[in-house]
Amino acid sequence: MLYSTQTLELARNFGILTAIDILAEAGFSALDLSLDGEVGKILDGDYITAANEIKKRADEKGVSFIQAHAPFGGGYDYYLGTTVPKFPAMLEVCKILGIKYVVIHPLQTGRYYGNEEKLFEMNLKFYSALAPLAKSAGVKIAIENMWQRHPVTKAICDDVLAPPEELCRMYDALADPEAFTVCLDLGHVALCGREPQDAIRIIGRERLGTLHVHDVDYVSDLHTLPGCGKINWDSVCQALGEINYTGSINLEADGFFRGLSLGNERGFFPEVYREASRFMAVVSKSLADKVDLYRIGLFY
Repeated sequence: MLYSTQTLELARNFGILTAIDILAEAGFSALDLSLDGEVGKILDGDYITAANEIKKRADEKGVSFIQAHAPFGGGYDYYLGTTVPKFPAMLEVCKILGIKYVVIHPLQTGRYYGNEEKLFEMNLKFYSALAPLAKSAGVKIAIENMWQRHPVTKAICDDVLAPPEELCRMYDALADPEAFTVCLDLGHVALCGREPQDAIRIIGRERLGTLHVHDVDYVSDLHTLPGCGKINWDSVCQALGEINYTGSINLEADGFFRGLSLGNERGFFPEVYREASRFMAVVSKSLADKVDLYRIGLFY
């Protein structure tokens, strides 16, 4: 099966074209375009020319963009008023690059606890309004499970779509598999006190289109490489094999470059990012291979 990774940290340090070079040389044949970072600036200019330049470099290097991450952050008002209006341009970029899925964060405002139904209905309307744009671009919107911090303890807790049952409910309520799929963020699952393998089985193959694969310590959102935190990756691979998941093992683990592993916050020098990328490719391939072995029952 495919294994892929985001472009966020490399594009921030070297630009997107060099990031493509580094990741192709590292062994990735598929990429996740991080439009929430440095590359997102192209949406404010001639994004069609920029997208064609990105596609040309990817074609030259023999890699493909299979998914993307929409811009996010800045708070509710900024997201709705400044970021969301860029989505038509973003979807056009995805269309040019042949991207299959784009992860779009739900609307998040205020405390989730006690407001679950209000937030659910708000996001059902939000996503439904984007469906025609997605279909026109030939791209599926991937809905993602989120977290927030408790207002008193500041500990990570549930936010919109965090319970896997709610993630299923949203996908089912949208009732439009031509426009929507689910992106399960495995680290977010663990941070909210659940096991990723359980969430995978709840969501199931029909809903699960793609993944954000990264490790955590069940306390902080480290976004580090699998094996550097505390998630049981063998159990995760087994669950993915059981449901016959055929999407990509897609790393969202750029915290590994920055040293976000069990408290380390210094990270590597950018000069060794190429070697770090090679190791990330080895790890993601090992996960993909293990899922395939579980799929055919070799580990049972």
